[in-house]
Amino acid sequence: MAKENMYQMCNRHRGKAVVIRTKDGKEHRGIIQHVDNRQVYLQPMNGGRNLGGFGYGYGGYGYRGRGFGLGIALGAIATLALVPFFFW
Repeated sequence: MAKENMYQMCNRHRGKAVVIRTKDGKEHRGIIQHVDNRQVYLQPMNGGRNLGGFGYGYGGYGYRGRGFGLGIALGAIATLALVPFFFW
């Protein structure tokens, strides 16, 4: 999926619980908090596992103190799926 399409998809699902699988096979679960032109930021819902994300100079938990959560590069996303809360 093109980067622009993934950006639009992530924006449409802001505030919703999702599972994001990256191209390297990692799976991240959380609520989409913020989307910019490079990354989607999740509030992790799995007790802090899978922190580290994919960064452009600022990977890991948090975004320079703005508290957006785990940053995942839009170009690294293979799939994005909505998840009902009862599956957490």
